[in-house]
Amino acid sequence: MLMIFAAMLAACLLIGSSSGQESSAFRAVSSSRTDDPGLAGMLRWLDQPVPRLPWYTADGSFYRQPYSESTFYPYREYHSTAKPTTGGIISNPAKFDITDRAPSVVYYGGGAGLPYSQYASLSSKSNDLWIQGTNNWTQYAVVPVGTWLQLVAHLPVSGTAGFYETVQTDAVSSKYMTYQFNTGYNSMSYYAESAGRHMLYFVVNSQPSNVVIVDVFAQGKTGSKVSTYQPPRERSINTLGSGARAGSFATLPL
Repeated sequence: MLMIFAAMLAACLLIGSSSGQESSAFRAVSSSRTDDPGLAGMLRWLDQPVPRLPWYTADGSFYRQPYSESTFYPYREYHSTAKPTTGGIISNPAKFDITDRAPSVVYYGGGAGLPYSQYASLSSKSNDLWIQGTNNWTQYAVVPVGTWLQLVAHLPVSGTAGFYETVQTDAVSSKYMTYQFNTGYNSMSYYAESAGRHMLYFVVNSQPSNVVIVDVFAQGKTGSKVSTYQPPRERSINTLGSGARAGSFATLPL
């Protein structure tokens, strides 16, 4: 009887100890999300809802409609009519000197922005792809058919990259080519030659980048019947810091 009681007591202690460890681990994970001001701000920034753009239809017919100039206005700094040389999906990547050419803000796909100085401190080990603008970088843009975009890729290690392009309308087409990328920042041009959702990314040393999305539409002629969509003219910028300002958001005009 004594042996049975001892066995039951040991089992209870074991269960209690295991439960206590799990509870402690849960408290540690939960508290780590909120106790560190920088991490808390980052999580609030990443958890923002992605805005739903109103033009989407299930059959992709919205890509065949011409759109007014106001649709493209918020992204005017990210495209041009200049014609750089390309040799495939993109032009051959060239070394990009970030000195004196750093953006003010980098905007992620959901529209949330981060000051470049803080992004740079977080991105040293990741493969990143951006659309370069006059003052800022973004991972999403709306542009007219027949315009050019300048892309910037960041790689911690140089290597041969597979570059992928998928274009979605009411059908899907894909392209793949290889390019040689340098360590650090690379610059290359991309031509938005057809209407549709253009999705771009690359893979180096089995590590994929993020996906850049470019929604490309025909721009209607003045006086013609066009679809009108007024995108938001403000985007949030998150500042990761410490103290009361950690994770604060500012809404600034584009």
